[in-house]
Amino acid sequence: MLIDFFFTLKEFGVPVSIKEFLVLIEALKKHVAYCSIDDFYFLARTCLVKDEKHFDKYDRAFGKYFKGVLAIDGVVAQIPEEWLRRMAEKYLTDEEKALIESLGGWEKLMETLRKRLEEQKGRHQGGSKWIGTAGTSPFGAYGYNPEGIRIGQQESRNRRAVKVWDAREYKNYDDSIEIGIRNIKVALRRLRKFAREGAPDELDLDDTIRSTARNAGWLDIKMVPERHNAAKVLLFLDVGGSMDDHIKLCEELFSAARTEFKHLEYYYFHNFLYERVWKDNRRRSTEKIATWDVMHKYGQDYKLVFVGDATMSPYEITYPGGSVEHTNPEAGSVWLQRMLDIYEHAVWINPQPEAHWEYHESIEITKQLMGGRMYALTLDGLDRAMRKLSK
Repeated sequence: MLIDFFFTLKEFGVPVSIKEFLVLIEALKKHVAYCSIDDFYFLARTCLVKDEKHFDKYDRAFGKYFKGVLAIDGVVAQIPEEWLRRMAEKYLTDEEKALIESLGGWEKLMETLRKRLEEQKGRHQGGSKWIGTAGTSPFGAYGYNPEGIRIGQQESRNRRAVKVWDAREYKNYDDSIEIGIRNIKVALRRLRKFAREGAPDELDLDDTIRSTARNAGWLDIKMVPERHNAAKVLLFLDVGGSMDDHIKLCEELFSAARTEFKHLEYYYFHNFLYERVWKDNRRRSTEKIATWDVMHKYGQDYKLVFVGDATMSPYEITYPGGSVEHTNPEAGSVWLQRMLDIYEHAVWINPQPEAHWEYHESIEITKQLMGGRMYALTLDGLDRAMRKLSK
């Protein structure tokens, strides 16, 4: 049975190996998950899925293979009653709750379900009693009942099911989905250069053992500085105009970057890089910083990251005076090239969906100036961008 499940995971793109599958089999032999399809779901995911970004693929594979399954090898599925109650409080209207009470309440509903699971021996379709499809029973799929529990149905029809057993909880982990702070941090960790600097405040266990052994058993404690990510990042963020549509996503990226990188320097610009940038948007008209000064302040070992949708008039990139805010003496493309001449490792991260890039000439121009190093602000895009910076 589980061999076919293994191949279903492969079919949905989950990179599962034989070794991990054998770990799952061993865990099942030891009854780590027993008498519960939910316990098996979490156990199998723990054993088989190595990266959070594959959770959604795993959910879809699990939903397809175990669709409508109430028991595994004769084990009756267990219904978490308290969970169902909370779901009902969240989704049912007052009228629907009153109807459930008039029909006998939650106690009767759950007791009836338990009895049906014990009595039913096979698949059933139609009718009003057994758990199955296309009937008026409150338990099953593709039927109707005002106080139902939906089991194994692809989607809602009458929107009266209390619990959807096939619900996928991790859609946002897919590579093509825009992501939250926690997942951004996972992607940014690709760019790591560990080093030990500063005061020695962490125990070096291996060296302590060696030194103690050489010291005829007298304890000789050795300390080392804390190990941290020494990667240096110079971040430029586009603000205003069309970037207003991406504020939340860029805030999440900025927050994650400040957490992950100890050596992070950031500046703001509008639409494209010119002769001035700034640190505080509230004072950008009075406290601008010369781009020349930034270029001379930070060494070539910094990783250069631009974040912007690159959506503007092409003249703002290629012509002097093309800026919409001021008369720039030199074209934005000149300033970008100066930056790239100094910082060998550079990428442009674009929050605009990649499918729209070809419809904006300014995006194509920016991508060419970056030598093709433009990546979408998705989990997969960030992962590829960090790998590029790490080379």
